[in-house]
Amino acid sequence: MRRARFPLFNNEEIPMTLPSPLRKSAVAMAVGVVLAAGIAACGGDDDAPPETGNAWMRPSIVARQAAAGTDAAKEAVANERARLLLAAMTLDQKMQQLTGAMPEVLPELPECYGARHVSGIKELDIPTFRITNGPVGLGQNDCVSTSVYDQVKAGTKSFTAAYTHPSSAKATALPSALGAAASFDPAVATAYGEVIGDEMNNLALHVFEAPGVNMARLPVLGRNFEYFGEDPYLTGVMGVAEVKAVQSKGLIGMPKHYLANEQETNRQKIQTNVDPQVLREIYMLPFEMTVRDGKAASVMCAYNYVNGVHSCENDELLNKVLRDDWGFTGYVQSDFFSIKSTASTLRNGLDHEMPIPQFWSKANLTKALAEGSITVAMIDKALERRYTQSFKWGIFDRPLKQTAIDFAGHGQRARAIGTDSAVLLQNNGALPIAADVAKLVVVGKATQVYAQQAVAGGAMVGQPMGAGGGSSDVVPTYTVAPVEGIKEALKGLGNTGAVVQLILVDDANASATIDGVAVSFAQALATAAAADAVVLMAGTISEEGADRATTADGSSLSSLAIPLAPGASAADGSSLDWYAPVSLTSPATASGTNGVKNSNTVAMIKAVMGATSTTGKSMVQKTALVLKDNAGVAMDPALVGTGGPAILEVWFPGQEDGNIVADLLFGKKNPSGKLPVTFPYAGRGFLDHVTAAQFPGEVSADGKTQTVTYSEQLHMGYRWYDANVSGQCAVVAGTNPCVAFPFGHGLSYTRFGVANASVTTAGGGYQVKARVSNIGATAGAEVVQVYLALPASASSVGAPQPPKRLVGFQKVQLAPAASQEVTITVDPNASNHPLSVWNQASRSWTVPAGQYTVYVGRSSAPKDLVQAGSFTR
Repeated sequence: MRRARFPLFNNEEIPMTLPSPLRKSAVAMAVGVVLAAGIAACGGDDDAPPETGNAWMRPSIVARQAAAGTDAAKEAVANERARLLLAAMTLDQKMQQLTGAMPEVLPELPECYGARHVSGIKELDIPTFRITNGPVGLGQNDCVSTSVYDQVKAGTKSFTAAYTHPSSAKATALPSALGAAASFDPAVATAYGEVIGDEMNNLALHVFEAPGVNMARLPVLGRNFEYFGEDPYLTGVMGVAEVKAVQSKGLIGMPKHYLANEQETNRQKIQTNVDPQVLREIYMLPFEMTVRDGKAASVMCAYNYVNGVHSCENDELLNKVLRDDWGFTGYVQSDFFSIKSTASTLRNGLDHEMPIPQFWSKANLTKALAEGSITVAMIDKALERRYTQSFKWGIFDRPLKQTAIDFAGHGQRARAIGTDSAVLLQNNGALPIAADVAKLVVVGKATQVYAQQAVAGGAMVGQPMGAGGGSSDVVPTYTVAPVEGIKEALKGLGNTGAVVQLILVDDANASATIDGVAVSFAQALATAAAADAVVLMAGTISEEGADRATTADGSSLSSLAIPLAPGASAADGSSLDWYAPVSLTSPATASGTNGVKNSNTVAMIKAVMGATSTTGKSMVQKTALVLKDNAGVAMDPALVGTGGPAILEVWFPGQEDGNIVADLLFGKKNPSGKLPVTFPYAGRGFLDHVTAAQFPGEVSADGKTQTVTYSEQLHMGYRWYDANVSGQCAVVAGTNPCVAFPFGHGLSYTRFGVANASVTTAGGGYQVKARVSNIGATAGAEVVQVYLALPASASSVGAPQPPKRLVGFQKVQLAPAASQEVTITVDPNASNHPLSVWNQASRSWTVPAGQYTVYVGRSSAPKDLVQAGSFTR
């Protein structure tokens, strides 16, 4: 059969189909048999019948692993099995196993044309090793329709279609990871991971490329919805819970993208400069927590360069920090098409290239071996690390068999996660909407998805969910649109006579439609004024590939440098008005086919709020704004405060969008989330003050190198506002004038009080206590947050410390009039180093001398905090 060939980035051609498994050499087989016999002879049962088959798969060794009483003991047996396997492999087999395969129809699953796996070797009992993307469900999950393969063979499609085709095996499209973080509840992250783990086992997958634990340094970062926000401790707590949940299902979790991968703009080539102390205290911290506390089996290295060295060949990051300092025993996988070299990656700590044999092709590895730039021992070590984790989590011990997903049950779990993720930002009486409402209108933009469709990353008007092309695109079995969810909720409330209308307004705020019938904008406003309840929907869509930024015309994913367009601001994309008409899988530009547009959403909201109500309630009393956004919005001051609408943040709700929103609007569920990011006032945010060096990076004189520098150092997220870096953000009467809604903020349909805060010493650590009371008439949940101010001496170690850092939180469910004492432990030896700063000179964590002040409250805003006490070290 004629084989198609495709040129790759290093100018080597690789066959589209891999050769059949290579035969073992007689020498390797003999070594394996001798080693296996030696191990079996140690402590064996003389009366037991002789075991046959490959030594690493024999029942006795499988039973020993299963019986191991600790994680370390289990891993030790798994490592023994890995070494037995390696001893039986030929060099050719080892080289084939180092990388993902070219897209192929999977032998064990002939219904799948897969592009995210390592081909198995049947005679060695190595199963096909299957990988799925994440983090918001099983997107790009190694199984698209075999009809795509037919088109590839016919030459009408590139093999790359296998990575993004919407015929991908269906899964549950969960709410965004940022939403899960907004729950401030690790139990929600656990539920998230359990749904994912169950569906991975249903689809016979092995590796989950998530959670994403990069930081929301930039509100316009295209993948913020995949991450857990702007605080490293919150991110770490949620990441640990999700990793544990996934791995409890016998699977491999993969925290990503290691490291400092906080922008999509020019991500393949960007040079990221970050002070080592800042890396340790902010950007490494969630990874350290998932490794130390979550026992993550793998880590994904990133596209970008860190302090002059590429992430996937960075000895400092992969060996000195990850393995030597943190004790990581898992393996490191590359992000897709991310690595830049052959020998340097293998020498410096990378273990697995994905998705195809590019730099680690047989030809390249053979050449590097001949030159002496790598050794067989390095190849063995890389495989040993991955095989150890594969054996440990049972991947060799179960067949590749697909079973049916419980889509209905998982949809209900997604719905619960979504309602737990919602944040009530303000409420001037419009929420919850009365069950007996007679007329309700939903208002949105015709060019935007928010009021029309269920929203996920990359969602586009008129396109089914999962058609965007980014790595988080999940193809669900169903979606629930907003109006559909509202109508079903009203029926469930016994209100079958309510009228629900959908108003869609054009970008110019000149014309509209009401349930598809063309009207003027004035008529649309009159309809809203006559309604009993008005629900506005708006947001900020984003996706992998590009940030919400207006880049210079001509920018593309292959550009050497991607600057902002002349006159554009880094803050532009944080507005509800900014949108790209096509997709953000490639840069939005000032003009052209993906030229940035202005939806005039803010003006539309103001017009609705400015209408004269013709019912018994004012527009303020009956209007709610539902936000569905990537990671916070720069708020127009006119929308905030007593003259603005109720504002309910639901992030990207996923397939259950309409049901999630309706459950919250009608009070079936009481919103209890807290902001994992800061919402600034427009014109006063971090992005309004960044330099080109901070984002999107300065371009060198030759136009070939783009360098971004985290010069704000430790002042990222709420810490930037707390420290008044801009000089505009000095706190007045407990309120920061730059902040519309602070990190940690979130209201409820009930009211809470936090009192009797105290700090006591306990066993080398500290116990922070407070009494939480529900002083309203509705059951609900409150999150008690603990912040710590370090002594002044902390800033003498290196970078200036921010005024405070989050060091603990706990969510409490309370019935009306109920109270509960909450105890939050601050352990100086915990993986988040709550009392410590990183001393780069000594390469160690240091506890500064002086007084530490503890604050307890309901958000990071000074007005919401009380001083619980202090202690001296």
